Amino acid sequence: MERLSGLDASFLYLETPAQLMHVCGVIVLDTSTMPDGYAYPSFRDELDRRVRDVPEFTRKLRKVPMGIDHPIWVRDQHFDIDHHVHRLALPSPGGYAELVELTSHLAGLPLDRSKPLWEMWVIEGYHHEDTEKVVVFSKMHHATVDGVSGSNLVSHLCSLEPDAPPMEQEAPGSTEHEPGQAELFARGVVGFATRPLNAVRLVTPSVQLVAKTIDRARSGTAMAAPFNAPRTSFNGTITGHRAIALADMSLADIRQIKNATGTTVNDVVLAVAGGALRSYLDDRDELPQSSLLASVPVSVREESRRTGGANKVSALFAKLGTDTDDPLERLQDMAEANRNAKEHHQAISADSLQDWAEFAAPRTFGLAVRAYAGLKLPERHPVVHNLVISNVPGPPVPLYFVGARIDGLYPLGPVFHGAGLNITVMSNRGTVHVGIIACRESMPEVEDLVQRFPAELAALKAAVAGRTEPTPIKRARSARKKKDASGSRADVR
Repeated sequence: MERLSGLDASFLYLETPAQLMHVCGVIVLDTSTMPDGYAYPSFRDELDRRVRDVPEFTRKLRKVPMGIDHPIWVRDQHFDIDHHVHRLALPSPGGYAELVELTSHLAGLPLDRSKPLWEMWVIEGYHHEDTEKVVVFSKMHHATVDGVSGSNLVSHLCSLEPDAPPMEQEAPGSTEHEPGQAELFARGVVGFATRPLNAVRLVTPSVQLVAKTIDRARSGTAMAAPFNAPRTSFNGTITGHRAIALADMSLADIRQIKNATGTTVNDVVLAVAGGALRSYLDDRDELPQSSLLASVPVSVREESRRTGGANKVSALFAKLGTDTDDPLERLQDMAEANRNAKEHHQAISADSLQDWAEFAAPRTFGLAVRAYAGLKLPERHPVVHNLVISNVPGPPVPLYFVGARIDGLYPLGPVFHGAGLNITVMSNRGTVHVGIIACRESMPEVEDLVQRFPAELAALKAAVAGRTEPTPIKRARSARKKKDASGSRADVR
């Protein structure tokens, strides 16, 4: 038995038929590496064997009476792999278009909360580069995983060689205690009674944080502020329909740009995303004068003092430079802004979001989200942020999923009312896989956006190759700031 943290439970409370809170992944497999070849029955049976040793795959929710505390995880004593692993085949001709159409539909289906909160759809008949591959479309609820833990969870089903056993994972206990209703209620009452004391404890550091943020804003070193984003066509009330698009970029090119400019991989990814969004909106006469604002999830797993809970994340806000035409200048501005944002974020307690999330109330959250969407409030108030962009660490070595080599690993996060677009990237075997998911009504041409990522990377690489400065961007930018401070024209971008 394990109680959900407030942050984990919040993803349950925020979920509606339109705002689904599961995390998806498109895993493209080369089955030619499987020692005994591919056959669905044996593939499913091996998955069954492997997931039974991983608690996140075999636990389900149990509510606390009267909803006075967050739910708990209990082991599903009647776990059945056939409730979670399903078989499909792509319609002819079985190409990329058919794959994204099918996965878009599957992404819009909710998970069954009476069972462990995950599904895998084994999709056969995918033809890619003159070879036939198998695709696994996975779905796990955000209450169970965040970006990093989700990546780690997939790795527990994988091995480093086609015929090697999966990576070790601690097996769940067979005599796990499952509490009765009276015990659950008593535990909930204790938690409910101590919440006011915990709230008082959080007030002082929160007030201090606000004061420090104001000081940073005055000095120009604060991260970008929410509720200050321009409105676009994908910033409104969403529906339950989803659109998915996938693309690849060269990790070597990204690293080459990073090394030449003294920036980071994340800086380069955000700059490329900004360029792709700029051209996409400009071609539709929708480009705002001010920059789009992204919410960027940040893992605090190593800094957190909490031992429980699946989600150990915070977030920072970053402007994407969509108001800047030159790709190198966009990267330059973004690198400096990201350094300020990271310093600002590091000043915030790693557990602050999780601490405040403990006060999330199931009924209050659920009613609030439904009222928020029903009244179309996302169209009425200032835009909090335009989209979510995540950069999830990928496996540094080739992995084999039930013996099949992983050729593609495209992560897909949730979309929200007010921000109907999510971009997630993950590296794998020298390639950066880009997964984009959007509300279909908000962004019906998501394929047009994703195809701009490789083009923007190429434009940035060409700009870096053609620049004449002998110093990396990071140092050149600092020199320019010193010049501005001495009386020259200031950079106001």
